[in-house]
Amino acid sequence: MLYRSHVMVCGGTGCTSSGSDNVAAAFVNEIKKAGLDKEVAVIRTGCFGLCELGPVVVIYPEGVFYSKMKPEYVPEIVEEHLLKGRPVTKYLFGETVTEKEIKPLEETTFYKKQMRVALRNCGIIDPEDIEEAIAMGAYEALGKVLTTMTPEQVIDEMKKSGLRGRGGGGFPTGLKWEFAYKQKETPKYVVCNADEGDPGAFMDRSIMEGDPHSVLEGMAIAGYAIGANHGVIYVRAEYPLAVKRLQIAIKQAREYGLLGDSIFGTDFSFDVEIRFGAGAFVCGEETALLNSVMGRRGEPRPRPPYPAVKGLWNKPTIINNVETFANVPAIISNGAEWFSSIGTEKSKGTKVFALTGKVNRTGLIEVPMGTTLREIIFDIGGGIPDGKRFKAVQIGGPSGGCIPEEHLDTVIDYDSLISLGAMMGSGGLVVMDEDTCMVNVAKFFLEFIVDESCGKCAPCRIGTKRMLEILDKITSGKGEPEDIDRLEKLATTIKDTALCGLGQTAPNAVLSTLRYFRNEYEAHINQKKCPAGVCQALLSYTIVADKCKGCGLCARNCPVNAISGELKQPHVINQEACIKCGTCFEKCPFGAIVKQ
Repeated sequence: MLYRSHVMVCGGTGCTSSGSDNVAAAFVNEIKKAGLDKEVAVIRTGCFGLCELGPVVVIYPEGVFYSKMKPEYVPEIVEEHLLKGRPVTKYLFGETVTEKEIKPLEETTFYKKQMRVALRNCGIIDPEDIEEAIAMGAYEALGKVLTTMTPEQVIDEMKKSGLRGRGGGGFPTGLKWEFAYKQKETPKYVVCNADEGDPGAFMDRSIMEGDPHSVLEGMAIAGYAIGANHGVIYVRAEYPLAVKRLQIAIKQAREYGLLGDSIFGTDFSFDVEIRFGAGAFVCGEETALLNSVMGRRGEPRPRPPYPAVKGLWNKPTIINNVETFANVPAIISNGAEWFSSIGTEKSKGTKVFALTGKVNRTGLIEVPMGTTLREIIFDIGGGIPDGKRFKAVQIGGPSGGCIPEEHLDTVIDYDSLISLGAMMGSGGLVVMDEDTCMVNVAKFFLEFIVDESCGKCAPCRIGTKRMLEILDKITSGKGEPEDIDRLEKLATTIKDTALCGLGQTAPNAVLSTLRYFRNEYEAHINQKKCPAGVCQALLSYTIVADKCKGCGLCARNCPVNAISGELKQPHVINQEACIKCGTCFEKCPFGAIVKQ
């Protein structure tokens, strides 16, 4: 059915959690009441990117962007916009509204410097309708390779494109496929790593939720290139919406003959199954992932042999992550030269990032390689909230590193980040402001690593535990000057001797914070002071007598009765009894309590 207008309601996890289901239901009801249900369609689509402004609704053909939508706004929008053709500007994203016009979303600061390749269909199509994906070009690339290209030509195109793995390691995709293609042993397998475990990361999840067919098509092309007929998507069970949309996409692709036997009338057959991960971070490492798929304990194994030689069931296997596969159809359709013209000399194409933390516009972004951190944080992200000063950005997940203000003009590419003690990782960007304690940040990520270590090798199992114990000492005010040397020695040993990528990169958060914020470690140790005022054991609360009105609110809320004083007289905190919980600081209406 043809419609004059489409109401695109974000159906990604972020907007869904903030109530977009209710917004969509309200649109359906109000449109029906207005008698417009034959003219206006309501579509649940994928992530638009501006998660900070969710729930998000975009109405076409105008392309206007409604932000922070609530069901109670819907009747007015249906009445004014859909019935009378007058967008309701008070509910639109403020930056798009000027005195003369309503600007398209692409002209806002959040989108101007972005370039969507992997995310090309997210927010544009109904991810549960294969015909919408096909209308946007899905499976054209698969048809092209099956009918006009040899496997060698496909691999050569991938090599020329310069696409590197987007899951963290950055290994050249075409080269990996070539290794598997040259293996004589069969059967061969294609595995999609959708086990996205980094704190603050939701890149792969958003692609699966918004454009699952791009992943399936990329996997099928890879299968043709290496001679594999079976694919496995290893996805986190904590991603129910992504799983649901993948299942729908697989079923529809089979019904349309785009998965299964004799695809496009050729002798090539390829099918895909889903396997669920149980939430172990280590299963993001490719050999641990393969063990998990085979029903074994999710532990890494030594390499070589690499999975391209002996992978799933000891057969040749290629493993790429969701974003890597999503890029493949675009490369085949537009050509290797097009893709390699984007980015830098050694890092081609675009990269998807989850921009989170202390930044005004959090969300999902995709930028050309070579974009600077400053452009991402201050132009796209809108800078730091409340006029606070930028302090650092943690990039690459728990195995990444913290980059300080002095390197904000560093371009995003694989080699530049490694030189700074960080890594691209899967694409998590956590922004921190002046109120962040960098020692505490290192401790947070190391706690995650210790909890997620599989325990197979001693350097990771024992070494990270010892590092965490030292950080606990430092943040509790018991650190010694020698602890910094101990941390650095342990970190170097672990990097050199751990079995897998998780252990080898586990010390990065500690090493990068020591490299750029050593003064904070020294303040914790030598002055027993946390400069950011975060580490609870190093805090103290005092009452300024001149400001205290003697209202007794602090005393009444103190959980350990550490505050005393007469009514309408200045109160006093017993420092020995104080547990430094901060309740008094939060409750005082006069600003009389000072945190030191």
